[in-house]
Amino acid sequence: MFRKLAIIFTAVFCVLMAVPTMAPNLSQYFPSWIKPIPLGLDLKGGAQLLLEVDTNTMFQEKAEQLYEETRSILIDRNKGVIRFSNLRNHDNVVSFVVRDEDQVSDAKGRLKSAFGTTVDISSDGKTVKLSYSDKQKEEMAKDALSRSIEIVRRRIDALGTKEPSIQSQGGKYILVQLPGVDNPERIKELIGQTAKMTFHLVNEDMTQEQLISGRAPNGTEFLPYMDMPEALPVPVYSRVEVSGESLKDSQADFNQNNMPVVTTVFDSAGARRFAKLTTEHVNERFAIVLDGKVLSAPTINEPIPGGRGQISGGFSLQGAKDLAVLLRSGALPAPLTVIEERTVGAGLGADTIERGKIGAVAGVIFIFIFLIFTYRAFGVLASVTLMINLGMIVGVTALFGATLTLPGIAGIVLTLGMAVDANILPFERIRDEVKAGVPTLRAVNIGFDRSLKTVMDGNLTTLICGLVLFQFGAGPIRGFAVTLSIGILTTLFTCVWLAKVLIDWYMNGKNKKIGYVK
Repeated sequence: MFRKLAIIFTAVFCVLMAVPTMAPNLSQYFPSWIKPIPLGLDLKGGAQLLLEVDTNTMFQEKAEQLYEETRSILIDRNKGVIRFSNLRNHDNVVSFVVRDEDQVSDAKGRLKSAFGTTVDISSDGKTVKLSYSDKQKEEMAKDALSRSIEIVRRRIDALGTKEPSIQSQGGKYILVQLPGVDNPERIKELIGQTAKMTFHLVNEDMTQEQLISGRAPNGTEFLPYMDMPEALPVPVYSRVEVSGESLKDSQADFNQNNMPVVTTVFDSAGARRFAKLTTEHVNERFAIVLDGKVLSAPTINEPIPGGRGQISGGFSLQGAKDLAVLLRSGALPAPLTVIEERTVGAGLGADTIERGKIGAVAGVIFIFIFLIFTYRAFGVLASVTLMINLGMIVGVTALFGATLTLPGIAGIVLTLGMAVDANILPFERIRDEVKAGVPTLRAVNIGFDRSLKTVMDGNLTTLICGLVLFQFGAGPIRGFAVTLSIGILTTLFTCVWLAKVLIDWYMNGKNKKIGYVK
């Protein structure tokens, strides 16, 4: 008895999950966590972007960092300066010549201690080379792709875009689908910015003539203002005093003059570095750099020990909010390039849904007519089972938060067709047993028991295919695999267990005559 109640409860619960989707006007009577199935781009309309992760630029930046770190390690006075010459970065390979051959092993030891196994270090006489191997580059590219997907997701979520679909493609591409978005320009600008923020001290010894000439001395870079590209560049030291990776939070706000600004909060390590910077360099300027451009270069009037800062740069309120989103979500590990953009009108989706409804209703009616005409009372029960199965597919899909697409609808239709077959198999077995003179109650039990293996084999093999498609497919293929897999599980539940409960209820412990036996 408990088993039958559990089966009925599960069926009722899943069907109730489908009500907000199948009858949206009733969704107000359901808890907020029971939501309708979100529609995909092909049904709702919206924008689709294909982004490429620029790993080549990332490798170049990594090589530049390797160059700077190598230089710092070699001139470390605490461990003793290693005399070297011809330090350079060529084709992402850092090399230098040790002047004293006796210091070659010491130099290699320091570098290996600092970089570990992440960098290949080799020597040829006095020449030492550092580079990333192909395997290391492959791992870095995979990491950059996964981190980029997560950062893009955080940026889009912060804008309030509902039900975005963000997934990798081909090892270096990110497919972004934004249902309901008809103008993706602002989103493109946000997700395309690297948002790498750093804090640098300003080189106050530079003259105007040097700035105009554009020739920066070693250790100094000339960076333009973000909002004033025509102004003279700002001479900043290449050394990064505080990195944006230490940012814990950023929000748009207003300053005392009621102008939009961006407030920043550093983590504990970043707060210590920021406090040290502002304490040791009072009355000096420091530059706030975002993606190679200077946001502002204020003067440090007093130490800032609390780890809280404020970025001002003549922002509009929307500009301050966008910058806060970028900084809060983190810097992209590699630049993203939009290589394909599509906009899908919602009218196509609405027309498709309407035609799909008509086709689905017509198909269901014909199936019901066939079942009832062929199997009489059992056909009625099979029709009820199919309707419950459909409701369970929709309910479970909504419960998992999956997005419904055109291929997803195809998966539901295919599953319902397989469910009809799963109903017919035990019915035909029951007919054979009754013809052989077996009482109907016993024939029902035998029919379900002996057809179980066939029904399970057929559906489980299809389920394995669905799981493989979900694991290795992308986009529409995954949408098809989701509804197909859910549908197979609900079909097994309704046709193997629920149908047996309904037939037992109909038979009511009696050997009733079955009308479809001839």
